[in-house]
Amino acid sequence: MTRAALALILAASPACAAAQQRTAPPAMAPTTVILVRHAEKASETETDPPLSERGRARAAALADALRDARLTGVIVSERRRTHDTAAPATPEGIVPDTISIQAGVAAHARAVAERIRGRHAGGTVLVVGHSNTIPAIMTALGAGPLPDICDAAYANLYIMVLEGEARPRLVRTTFGAPDPPGAAECPGMQAR
Repeated sequence: MTRAALALILAASPACAAAQQRTAPPAMAPTTVILVRHAEKASETETDPPLSERGRARAAALADALRDARLTGVIVSERRRTHDTAAPATPEGIVPDTISIQAGVAAHARAVAERIRGRHAGGTVLVVGHSNTIPAIMTALGAGPLPDICDAAYANLYIMVLEGEARPRLVRTTFGAPDPPGAAECPGMQAR
């Protein structure tokens, strides 16, 4: 996906529309949440590996795709790969919020959703998570239930627009190098 295409998607969000119209102030500006899985890691056996060369290229592609997104916040887990994926896209002056996954996926997803609805309400926030946490976070934000992301899939980029009590709008697109053929097929993974 090109940066221009992502800019069009974000510009069509209610937050941008409300900012452009300015006829009546909204009760609460919509929140735009951009969610990605961390980029490819250098090792499958290390506990907290760095990104691979391909992963570093994907992190750079994410930064390019989000250059005009006007991020107001970034949320990551304590894992190095989420920090390394988010770093190139993180605007100067923004310190990513680190929310631990040690208490489990469900607790992590609830904590991220609470942080988005609290500290990041009305802004545009990037969330870099894991194959099992990104769907859980989207579910906690009202989109669910969704299956985990397949192990070989890294190119998905999800955009959620949260507006009041309405069901969030969800757009799925891709960024960076395409995933290998069959990456979206993950036998044995079940919807939660």
